[in-house]
Amino acid sequence: MDNQEIFPRHIAIIMDGNGRWAQKRLLPRKAGHAVGSETFRSVADYLNLHTKVEYLTVYAFSTENWSRPKDEVDEIMRLLRKYMDEACRTLLEKNVKLHFLGDLSIFPEDVRREMEDIHALSEKATGLHINVCVNYGGRNEIVNAVRAMAREGYDMTKVTEEEITAHLYTVGQPDPDMIIRTGAEKRLSNFLMWQSSYAELYFTDTLWPDFSGKDIEEALAWFRGRKRRFGGV
Repeated sequence: MDNQEIFPRHIAIIMDGNGRWAQKRLLPRKAGHAVGSETFRSVADYLNLHTKVEYLTVYAFSTENWSRPKDEVDEIMRLLRKYMDEACRTLLEKNVKLHFLGDLSIFPEDVRREMEDIHALSEKATGLHINVCVNYGGRNEIVNAVRAMAREGYDMTKVTEEEITAHLYTVGQPDPDMIIRTGAEKRLSNFLMWQSSYAELYFTDTLWPDFSGKDIEEALAWFRGRKRRFGGV
């Protein structure tokens, strides 16, 4: 296969730098989240239309993000609702499958119901599969998986990796081949802790609102240059 035809099946992105992008422009931090939400849409469209990537998982709101200033959290929640409203109108047109992953119990019933409706609406789509992680924490995901297994009567002294994997939010999906983090930080920040065991980690100084198709292509070119040994020599 031509090297230019090698694509990761699954890309995960830590969309970092919205607040700093706004502060550099003397704008309130929430303005950066508004621009960042548009960047997410454009990146998803680019991957869906111009690449062979099958899955995109984005870190939209972590379990730790609730500690941010109230006006910033309120803006993120407003943008989430806005995105869901738009998704309901465009999912079939874009042939995109959309799932929300995380501890969704914290959201109001109407929000959870809309998330479920979006899941059902997009279930037959054959294009890009997008996971939006909200109220998500990697360690919390593993704890919830183990608790679910205990409730189901598993012998916890004989639990296998495959059984834990089958109880994660991403059940049935391939693990990410590459995790992209924007905004210059170089850590996973409790994102996909189980699933990222063999992911290639790509860090860029570009702040998320400035991330573009050109940046995606640079990340994909970097990925093609990696030799994935999966523990081998």
